[in-house]
Amino acid sequence: MTTPLEDRARGCLVGAAVGDALGGPAEGWTPEQIRERWGGPVRGIVSPYYEDWRTARPIAPYHKGDGHVTDDTLMTHALVRVYDKVRDHLDAYAVADHLVPELMTRPQWIPELQAEALPLQRIFLAEKWIVARLHYGHVDPREAGVGNIVNCGAAMYMAPVGLANAGNPDAAYAEAIEVAGAHQSSYGREAAAVFAAAVAAACVPGADVDSVVTACLRLAKDGTRTAIEAVCDVAAGHDGWEDAIAPLREAVRPYDTVGDTYRQPSLGARRPSRLHSIEELPVSLGMLVATGGDLREAVLGAVNYGRDCDSIATMAGAIAGALHGRASVPAEWAEPVAEASRLDLDAPGTLMAAVAADVFAQDRRRQAAHAAAFSALTGER
Repeated sequence: MTTPLEDRARGCLVGAAVGDALGGPAEGWTPEQIRERWGGPVRGIVSPYYEDWRTARPIAPYHKGDGHVTDDTLMTHALVRVYDKVRDHLDAYAVADHLVPELMTRPQWIPELQAEALPLQRIFLAEKWIVARLHYGHVDPREAGVGNIVNCGAAMYMAPVGLANAGNPDAAYAEAIEVAGAHQSSYGREAAAVFAAAVAAACVPGADVDSVVTACLRLAKDGTRTAIEAVCDVAAGHDGWEDAIAPLREAVRPYDTVGDTYRQPSLGARRPSRLHSIEELPVSLGMLVATGGDLREAVLGAVNYGRDCDSIATMAGAIAGALHGRASVPAEWAEPVAEASRLDLDAPGTLMAAVAADVFAQDRRRQAAHAAAFSALTGER
């Protein structure tokens, strides 16, 4: 029998993968360009933006579309495999000891390349940074993220950290801050921690969108908190995503460093700041608020938002899937994505549920040992 934990973990990671796959072909474009290309809003799996995807710029040589997951899912599944090896909480040293070899030495089918290759050959520069700094530079893992561009690179694959701490957003936040330190700094690292906390909060029995957003606001710092609050306040005034796209963009604009022309970032883009936020996390939460947490609608809202919509839809799908379980992910999305990407989308969630149970058992033993030591120190029982 499937436990509620496994159901939520599978819902989370399958939801993340389908969001990623649906958002891939629309990534980088405006809502208007998306509607023009596909004759209206995207409602499911679509073909690539360019038919000649192998040579067309600015995207070549990636086959984004037709149900192919992107680097968001590749990185997420790699982190799941790290948890499977460690079977405990992770830290920045686990990234150096286990995630780096995953990226450098484990060939796998890369859907967007339509070939078997190393993940390192697909991930972008902000993720290649991990390998460059930790493997070649021998930097202290806890400080390796300093100097990298600040974007959603660390946040996009932090859902497994939330699942490892299912039901405990504070612990998920703290662990993700530690893990993401090997990759990012500033508001990129902060967003990774808040996203992990959102997934953990979504796993709490009886959780809803409001309780998830409340947990995020309680934990988030600086511009990340302010951006989430601004976007979710605007989203609360909408019933559905179609009319919310432009208002959500206006709400997040003051905190976004990339600028309005997504493929031509501003001079201040991706630099450390206590005033700014990545765009993806606040907008994903805003789409959940605007759609009442419905996975299908939140993912579609994220996809049609454009810009970095594969990561926005990844986060929205992960949180909604953790809230509502595996059955909330439309079969007409999950099955073709799994087939097209040559992935078992359910196995990572099943694995993370088992890992979370192991981690919790170890936490209980550690807590019992602490309680015994403290009782001896104070004389209290």
